[in-house]
Amino acid sequence: MVTFGSRKLGDDQPCFITFEAGPTHDGLDSAKRLVAHAAEAKADAVKFQIFDPDRLVADRKQPFTYDVLIDRDSGKRETVSEPLYDILCRRCLTADEWRALKDYSDSLGLAFFATVAFDDEVDFLEELGCHSIKIASADVNHFPLLKRAAKSGLCLQLDTGNATIGEIEVAVDLIRSEGNENIIIHHCPSGYPARLESINLNVIPTLKRMFPYPIAYSDHSPGWEMDIAAIALGANLVEKTITEDRTTRSVEHIMSIEPSDMDAFIRSIRELETAMGSSRRLMTAAEAEKRMAVRRSIHVRHDLAAGHVLRPEDVDYRRPGFGLPPSEAEHVIGKALAQPVAAGAALSWSDISV
Repeated sequence: MVTFGSRKLGDDQPCFITFEAGPTHDGLDSAKRLVAHAAEAKADAVKFQIFDPDRLVADRKQPFTYDVLIDRDSGKRETVSEPLYDILCRRCLTADEWRALKDYSDSLGLAFFATVAFDDEVDFLEELGCHSIKIASADVNHFPLLKRAAKSGLCLQLDTGNATIGEIEVAVDLIRSEGNENIIIHHCPSGYPARLESINLNVIPTLKRMFPYPIAYSDHSPGWEMDIAAIALGANLVEKTITEDRTTRSVEHIMSIEPSDMDAFIRSIRELETAMGSSRRLMTAAEAEKRMAVRRSIHVRHDLAAGHVLRPEDVDYRRPGFGLPPSEAEHVIGKALAQPVAAGAALSWSDISV
């Protein structure tokens, strides 16, 4: 169990739903529109990425390859490659714009947090009053950044991407060594979008067995079937990228959900939680009564006199099940009747001699 502001995350809590808008906005106005859509759909949080491309990317020509959606009906895709630096530049906002976006999210009741890459960005999230910091999967071995983020005392969300289990263990131990136990571990398949054979949802139960922290699923696949499966496997948080238009020619739009689908996405999760129910076999009084309508009772086949000793051929088993159940047959057969019983009647204990 960890805390995220006033919220608690854990196995006995509703799934925490985060909409990721970091890679799919192109400025403050579009970022605000995505926040508004997330709030309208009743998400719990909205996430962004606060990266400084000039500091983060040494090689400004380093290529990054991803797929874009060409045709909605056919699902036709095109593979695109462009410099990572250019991609990150499209996500940049000024400090004042980030402050305005955080205030806007607060006004709509959405938790706001971000992925950061440098110590001063951790400082900035603290200044903004965020309740959580996320570390990208590429930085799972960035020990100086992990230490600084852990020292903040904020809920630290760790993406794991292509990290080995051993690397995750080392990163978690490092965070804990700074006195921070407020950790969420994300299973985050790589790829834009992720290939089905690389999603490996069965890692989620493995992580839950290994770590005493909430386990999250960051989805990189189109649609939301994988999110539903992840929650069924025990994910305590899901993070899904959102966009205004899936056909936008930029990274991650192809695997995002649009405003028209956001309500259905969240409704599907809440319906799943209701359907998952309890690990105990519980039944309401109404359900218990209803089941008797299709169960069976012991009936007699023909008129029987008082004193008649019941034989197997004297009885039949018919619906509904409001009389003696078939499970009592061995306690009835061989017993004498205390009174006459008419053909077709359901037996009761008062019909049987003690």
